[in-house]
Amino acid sequence: MTDLTFLYDAVARILPFECMQARFMQQALVGLVLLAPMCAAMGVQVVNFRMAFFSDAISHSAFAGVALGLILAVDTRLTMVALGVLIGLGITIVGRRTTLSMDTVIGVFFSTVIAFGLAVVSRQHNVARDLQRFLYGDILTIDDAEILWLAGLFVVLMFFQIIGYNRLLYVGLNPALASAHRVHIRAYQYTFATLLSIVVIFSVWAVGVLLVTALLIVPAATARNLARSAAGMLWWALLVSVVSAVAGLVISAQSWAHTATGATIILCSAVWFAISAFAKRAR
Repeated sequence: MTDLTFLYDAVARILPFECMQARFMQQALVGLVLLAPMCAAMGVQVVNFRMAFFSDAISHSAFAGVALGLILAVDTRLTMVALGVLIGLGITIVGRRTTLSMDTVIGVFFSTVIAFGLAVVSRQHNVARDLQRFLYGDILTIDDAEILWLAGLFVVLMFFQIIGYNRLLYVGLNPALASAHRVHIRAYQYTFATLLSIVVIFSVWAVGVLLVTALLIVPAATARNLARSAAGMLWWALLVSVVSAVAGLVISAQSWAHTATGATIILCSAVWFAISAFAKRAR
């Protein structure tokens, strides 16, 4: 496995706080710096496409995936990702092939995965204790293997954004016109759904099922208040997400705070949003 010691040493030098000298804190920071920009980039499109409910359905499929993995004695990370992608693609396929509204389709899948997770847990009561860490998240337990997976996903997702950001905006604004201009709508929708599902599942490890949607939505909503263009919205979302992630991690480790890392990150993002709302009103 790749030795990441040089990266952790760089973190300790850049952020010379006492709390950041611990290896698990350095690993958490590297993981967040990789995860936050991915959530920001996907969050911009989630906000523009009004798909917040979609991310909720995927995050709750993680709950069912964990339960299934624990029951089958399979690595829960694999079952989470597999079920999350399956649900994401299922929502997209059904939404394209029926006359039902996307909210209705998502609601059906959302209810189904929740019911499935509860049904599995009800058969194995000892599983409930293991599920709690996925409800609240714990980025402090991330290891080198997971960081490398995040790095690989980061490269793939950013490559997709570079190629498809404008095309995805085009599809969101006017699918018929995008199709007339030879934008491969189906390919972009399926790829977006797959990548969003994977990002959401990784985010569950960081902030838990309860706060995943906030990790996507709050920086993007803040960016919409501050930006004057589609490109500006992306860059503002990236800035807000990364600063909130770093600040939330450092603050949560302070003795006067001693709060959950995921919750603190979201609160930092919420402060950004409040400031942006006042700035927009003043402007």
